Amino acid sequence: MPFTSKATLIAFQGDAERYPCHAMLEIGEELIFDGGELRGKMCPDMFAPLAQALFNVYVAGPRYQNLGYYNLFWYSVNSYTDPSKDVYSGKGFTPIDEEFDEPKYHVRCLQDPNAFRSPPMEGRPVMKDYCVLCPDGRTGALFKIEAIDLAPGGHATPYYRREITIMDRVYKTGGPVAVDKITDLYTEWEVHEIYPTLTQPMIDPMLEELELLGFAKVEDGMVTVTQKGADRVERFKAEEPPEVIEALKI
Repeated sequence: MPFTSKATLIAFQGDAERYPCHAMLEIGEELIFDGGELRGKMCPDMFAPLAQALFNVYVAGPRYQNLGYYNLFWYSVNSYTDPSKDVYSGKGFTPIDEEFDEPKYHVRCLQDPNAFRSPPMEGRPVMKDYCVLCPDGRTGALFKIEAIDLAPGGHATPYYRREITIMDRVYKTGGPVAVDKITDLYTEWEVHEIYPTLTQPMIDPMLEELELLGFAKVEDGMVTVTQKGADRVERFKAEEPPEVIEALKI
């Protein structure tokens, strides 16, 4: 942790014209949690599942996967019951090398379209996106949950500021810096007297988070800050008061 997490309404999988969303949500609406504030519109029926999903991504970031992602079942083709095959697999089914063109609002259409393809899709694409579905199946509002930034709010602020200063100081060196030499870019007081202290067990997961967001790249024990990371530091400088920028030497 921490990551700013976002839920975006990406589709209505039901018939939203016949059964409209009673929260009056529209495709593209966003709900954002930055660690301290929750911003955007939300249907009360979706409050609990969306809050949990936003928290999951707040903590784990892009690493979070719905458990269904790991299910091998998605990459089996369609089948029919065949008791004669029980002796082989322990279950009596025969694979069918055929896909079925179901009506638009068939329950099959609520599943990931990459599932049960023939031949199976490569690269494990099924449920790769973390999504939450509205409980009203008539409308079927589908929300995609993703990490979009570091989280600056709430009790995430100290970690956020440390990650910003790491990017700033590494970038200013003009080249890659050894992961185990990050603290050389700080004074002893800055390492040990500012919360959180910059120990290696703190630095390593911070670098992992920066890499997950495309702000940095770690290779062979060396870290390089990307242009995206440098731009994020500039945004921090524009958002924070002068006294903070001066104290952090950014």
